[in-house]
Amino acid sequence: MLYGLLKWVIVGPWLRIIYRPKVEGLNNIPKSGAAIVASNHVSFSDSIFLPLVVRRKIIFIAKSDYFTGKGIKGLISRLFFSGVGAIPVDRTGGRAAHAALETGMRVLGEGELFGIYPEGTRSPDGKLYRGKTGVARLALQSQAPVIPVAMLNTGELQPIGKRLPSIGRVRIKIGEPIDFSRYEGLDGERVVERAVTDQIMYALMELSGQDYIDEYAAKAKALKEQADASTAEAEVVRKRWRRGDATG
Repeated sequence: MLYGLLKWVIVGPWLRIIYRPKVEGLNNIPKSGAAIVASNHVSFSDSIFLPLVVRRKIIFIAKSDYFTGKGIKGLISRLFFSGVGAIPVDRTGGRAAHAALETGMRVLGEGELFGIYPEGTRSPDGKLYRGKTGVARLALQSQAPVIPVAMLNTGELQPIGKRLPSIGRVRIKIGEPIDFSRYEGLDGERVVERAVTDQIMYALMELSGQDYIDEYAAKAKALKEQADASTAEAEVVRKRWRRGDATG
């Protein structure tokens, strides 16, 4: 009920007026039945605008921490993620991937749309990174079609670190469903799962026009954070040296 109120009454109408989403290929979303909605991930707001433009409810998973926070901030986080239809999953420890797969299978088994970001995290620089094979495992086990979706400019409107998206027109491309039924019974085969994942990522690259980097986004993000930290540390040392030189 909260999802419907936020989408159609309280928040959704204002977002449609302010951001005027332009969507191509909306007819590629089936009117009924299970499907995996696989999107690139360039902004936090992807999880807002994608469900906004699709008439059917898209169910994503989210870190359980978002549902257990305390105080006003915790309440707002809980209401937001509950409102956008997210399901809490504990993403710490060795069972994280298994828990996500179980949740996805349950959602698809109920004939719903399951949203997933194959890169596993937001792109640190707007490029498209290597997909994790969880999306392939889900597609092969459920036999649900995969619908590739490209968020085209949400990363510009709300880059990492920006609290709210700037005002601008959101653009989204939805590709044709990809059927992997020819691989039925081959889930668990690493070569097949990698091939399926790569096909999905190629479709996302074609839709989004992003440069493709054949490494995981999490690794690229960690390297970028290390580089930023080193740069910041060097700047502190440089400022201290300048102050010492000026007073010496």
